[in-house]
Amino acid sequence: MTQAQAVSEQLAARFQLEGVRDVECIFPDVSGYPRGKLMPAASFARGHELRIAQAIAMQCVTGEYSYDPIFPDADPDVRLLPDLSTLRPVPWASRPRYMAIHDCLELSGPWSGQLSPLAPRSLLKHVLARYHALGLQPVVAPEIEFYLCAANHDPAQPLSAPIGRSGRAEAGHSAFSLNMLNELAPFWDEFHAAIDTLGIAADTWIHEVGRTQYEINLLHDDPVTVADQAFLFKYAAKEVALKHGLNAVFMAKPISGEAGSSMHLHQSIVDAGGNNIFSAPDGSATPAFFQFIAGLQRYTPELMLIYAPFINSYRRYVSGSQAPVNLHWGHDNRTAGLRIPGSGPAARRVENRIAGADANPYLAIAASLAAGLTGMQEGLRPTEPLVGNAYDHAHDLPRSFIHAHQAMALSEGAARLLGAEFVQGYLSVKGLEFESFQNEISAWERRFLLPQV
Repeated sequence: MTQAQAVSEQLAARFQLEGVRDVECIFPDVSGYPRGKLMPAASFARGHELRIAQAIAMQCVTGEYSYDPIFPDADPDVRLLPDLSTLRPVPWASRPRYMAIHDCLELSGPWSGQLSPLAPRSLLKHVLARYHALGLQPVVAPEIEFYLCAANHDPAQPLSAPIGRSGRAEAGHSAFSLNMLNELAPFWDEFHAAIDTLGIAADTWIHEVGRTQYEINLLHDDPVTVADQAFLFKYAAKEVALKHGLNAVFMAKPISGEAGSSMHLHQSIVDAGGNNIFSAPDGSATPAFFQFIAGLQRYTPELMLIYAPFINSYRRYVSGSQAPVNLHWGHDNRTAGLRIPGSGPAARRVENRIAGADANPYLAIAASLAAGLTGMQEGLRPTEPLVGNAYDHAHDLPRSFIHAHQAMALSEGAARLLGAEFVQGYLSVKGLEFESFQNEISAWERRFLLPQV
């Protein structure tokens, strides 16, 4: 019996014992949203081949598809290849069901037999392959912020805080309050159990600055593992929230006047011996450490559309809000876009504070690691570390979606760091989303222009 046959029999036996009917064959699309197909458990155990249209990985949030030449007119399939290490029970299913994250494998064309260059999980793996070729392994830990809001039946109405166990909605800012964290205890109990079932290694849980805004820190690990966990974290939060009459909201700026939500990325790199290459034997910072920072400073403006992928994303970058407005770096300085947390030499790392909670974790991690690696390979030099308040300096990150789109479109570095095929497809998808937004008339326009223009 081959190893594949043995695995197949083990899966079939497990599914039969647990009464599992279906398996969710999912993958992250360009927005980090789970897409895929539901397959009978018996077929999954047998290794039945599953295909899906190549363009699904680049589906717009509006449901549209691009007709850019990067997408063939024939609309070909890719093969969905399961990563069995991600196979887990679905905690919120009404009857026993499993899920597994899949890779998209090209079946034809220049990438035939290889991971699709248009799929976000593939892109992260391609970036990691460049590190592995040098005998290096990145280590990443994300901090993810989100809001829990009451059900919102009319999208024209603003989001609001839900009623908690006190019988009241949270009214004030309650950062780090355990009482406010416990207000929605039934959700948290079920959510905690769900992420344990999914193998998501969460560290600390806190109430953040905004009303019913929270932050979860994931433990550091291999970037693909961490991105998978962040992807499933969002999926689980939304599903469990709905069971409790809530919305888990990962928009970068969901509520006017409240804090934005970020996804900070802590990054370090170890060599084959497990040594942090950002620290020398004497504990001092190495040239690689400064070059990594310089790579982020050099290429982030051209990759901003990855970190801030939607119109709403740019509302988060407000001076004085602890959301960055520039790419200064500093030691334990939360006003800077690139923060160096206080740590011992073995834990020396760079915290990239640019990405919003709405960013695709696979793409944000890939972009940050690609920029840092390129900085090391090009021997770039960073600015001097910031002492003081970064908000006293110029707001030099792209101020709007259209500016970020233009920066990526004009960039030579974006295609080099992320692949020309991906960048072309990504720009096309984001252009469609912008056109859709332009066709909407906002409440602001009706409020002020209707009576006065």
